[in-house]
Amino acid sequence: MYIRGDHAELVVGGRLDVRSAADARTALHAALDDGIGDLVLDLSELDSWDATGLGVIMGAHRRAGRCGRRLVLRRVPPQMQRLLVATRLHRILAIEGGVGVESLPRV
Repeated sequence: MYIRGDHAELVVGGRLDVRSAADARTALHAALDDGIGDLVLDLSELDSWDATGLGVIMGAHRRAGRCGRRLVLRRVPPQMQRLLVATRLHRILAIEGGVGVESLPRV
């Protein structure tokens, strides 16, 4: 897993899972604490995430709210969109362009 960017936009790539959660949490919290306005997470290079990785995203979402900011997900891969829909988190998280629920393949 890698995260590159600044306090306004981060690109997350690789696997966001139990092994990378602590590093991801640290990077997201630092970006949220040091900036203002929306923090955009570009997930286009993210290969996969597990429940722990999703928990990191939700924790960052809550922290953003406490900091007076908003966490925005950009370019969410289809398989991750399906997980957000299945968990109904697409209703809570800000997703740029929304999630095209009707266009997602059924599993």
